Amino acid sequence: MVVDAGDYEWSSYHRNALGKPDQLIQPHATYCALGDQFKSRCIAYRTLVEQGMDMRELTIIREHLQRQHALGSTRFRTAIETILNRRAGPARIGRPRKCQANPESAL
Repeated sequence: MVVDAGDYEWSSYHRNALGKPDQLIQPHATYCALGDQFKSRCIAYRTLVEQGMDMRELTIIREHLQRQHALGSTRFRTAIETILNRRAGPARIGRPRKCQANPESAL
């Protein structure tokens, strides 16, 4: 969307990386774990963003988005499917298996 994360107006980058005040942004545990002080967290966050992602990770994220699949563990996907009452992962390929309730009736 933008070349530099700071160029995106609606990003939390301005708060998390540059330290600009924003009443809408609440620090979460992962962000707080980046450092003991606000300034060190900002530096660590900027470093992470500047490193970017490797192409393999980016490809996985894009594939899941395109297929509308939840990206995470089986447990996570199952929880999402329960909440949404719809499939959030790949479907089984092929026809459904025939019911074999009474195999003798097929004779």
